[in-house]
Amino acid sequence: DVFEQLQQVGHKKIEFHISTEIPAVLQIKPEKEEKNGKRVYLYATTEEINNTGFGRIFPAPSSNDKMETEEEDDEIPSEFISRKDLEKNRLSREEMEKYSVFKNYEPGDPNCRIYVKNLAKQVQEKDLKFIFGRYVDFQSEVERNMFDIRLMKEGRMKGQAFIGLPNEKAAAKALKEVNGYVLFEKPMVVQFARSARPKQDASEGKRKK
Repeated sequence: DVFEQLQQVGHKKIEFHISTEIPAVLQIKPEKEEKNGKRVYLYATTEEINNTGFGRIFPAPSSNDKMETEEEDDEIPSEFISRKDLEKNRLSREEMEKYSVFKNYEPGDPNCRIYVKNLAKQVQEKDLKFIFGRYVDFQSEVERNMFDIRLMKEGRMKGQAFIGLPNEKAAAKALKEVNGYVLFEKPMVVQFARSARPKQDASEGKRKK
């Protein structure tokens, strides 16, 4: 009885809704329209649309999406260490003072190469890549080629490593965030690598004179 009344009384109104709301309704539930009868169902769906209001539904998820994308942009891909993990396992300045390796610490002159010492025996190149890889844009072929890890496992240089980064800015950020990070229960000492060759040549020249 209800359906018959709707068809008879609201016939003209239903026609108006068909002309104005067909695109929206077709996108939402096209299959049910054919089964239940187009005129009656269209009238019901347009009421639902007006009552719920898509304006209220869309802003909330869109804002959440923005928050998620901002977090993703802020953080590095999961294959590398996150900023939160770096901060958690990093010594504070007060804690660093308790370790002899940080007593006469100096960062050195900024350049694109990083020198790391006080590494544990268990440390492997993949561990250093996991940490320092966050400062490299691997989508860039240039930066990928410039990223270089040399881990010393034997001799006097054992427990030390040299990390080549794309530029001074990346190296400076790495030094600031990684210095004091505890890896395998040993805090890493991170400095700018020294450009030893030019200084040696200069000192030799002075000695000869």
